[in-house]
Amino acid sequence: RVITMKTKTKLMIAAGAAAGAAASYYGVCELAYNRFIRRGPKFFAMGPQEDALTEEQRAERRQRQEAVQSWFAASQVLDLTLTSFDGLRLHATQILNHPDSDKWIVMAHGYGADSLALLPRAKTFDEAGFNVLLPDLRGHGLSEGDYVGMGWNDRRDLIAWTDRIASEHPASQIVLFGLSMGASAVMMACGEEDLSDHVVCAIEDCGYTSVPAIAEKQVRSAFGIATQPVLIGLSTLIKMRCGYSVWEASAVEQLRQCRVPMLFIHGEEDDFVPYDMVFENYYACASEKELYTVPSAGHCEACRSPHYDERLFRFIRRFLH
Repeated sequence: RVITMKTKTKLMIAAGAAAGAAASYYGVCELAYNRFIRRGPKFFAMGPQEDALTEEQRAERRQRQEAVQSWFAASQVLDLTLTSFDGLRLHATQILNHPDSDKWIVMAHGYGADSLALLPRAKTFDEAGFNVLLPDLRGHGLSEGDYVGMGWNDRRDLIAWTDRIASEHPASQIVLFGLSMGASAVMMACGEEDLSDHVVCAIEDCGYTSVPAIAEKQVRSAFGIATQPVLIGLSTLIKMRCGYSVWEASAVEQLRQCRVPMLFIHGEEDDFVPYDMVFENYYACASEKELYTVPSAGHCEACRSPHYDERLFRFIRRFLH
């Protein structure tokens, strides 16, 4: 009888410990989902923060912002919407300053940002005679969605936007441009068979190789714990709530089927999306391709190079007719 009671006690303690461990595990996975995937303000802001700049750099930034604001206010701007494959209302800003031009660029922003974050770069393309489409990726800006797509479902949304341009402008020649998460969305879109033939080339700037790879890095950085168990739990939550498996969300695998010429860009000091990832993406790409890396540039900072715009437009001009 004494042995039986002791056994029961041990079983109860073991069951309680197991339940506590399960609850803790679920709590960590839920925390990771809320931090990385659920819609809302994100912990990471691209580019240097105001307090890290010198007074001269602050003045230069304000001057650039004022120039962009003046340009945008004088532009022919239209808000567009479409319905995604899974029923979300998506928003994009169209800048149509060159109605007689057939040159278009679709620009996909990064994680936690929105379409207006790319206005400075959009201005550069506008000055080169491009019409511009700036989508708010799902879960960002004015687009619906309660989760961040991490590029995978976004790839289908980008294809829908290019189809919209091709339908409304039958002579259009479309360039895809993506930054960070948007770059991964562009790479993933370019691996799809039904991407419009109007897309003549694509540019990815500091995109990651796959959702599991970048999630593992960020979980390890944020929580300092074993990543594989958390990644398994996080992937289960994403499958249940977002409708896709993270294990298939791979830019590398999509690039193996890519038929669109691609320019790969990465800062050599990028510690958010590791620099090595650009080589894995580049070598996987089956289409015509170029690689451009920028010394001393961190995440989303390659554009600071004085050669950045020249390299972009030299690449693009090869594929316009």
